[in-house]
Amino acid sequence: MNSATDPVLEFLDEHEIAVPIGVLDTELQPSYRTIKSALEELEAREYVARHEDYSSHFEITERGRAYLQGERDASTD
Repeated sequence: MNSATDPVLEFLDEHEIAVPIGVLDTELQPSYRTIKSALEELEAREYVARHEDYSSHFEITERGRAYLQGERDASTD
């Protein structure tokens, strides 16, 4: 997990839409590479998923929401 992990999840949770990495890069402070790295790890942990119709768009999963609410520990996932 890196400095973009929580901001990415919070953005996706707050907006409740699937977005491409470019939107996250525009809206958030970390660099594109940091956001991309965070998305790769979040997807591997199943905290985000690619939208079923738009594979370049990411959306938060219930597992990701549970992490934000403190119900999941990333060190054990």
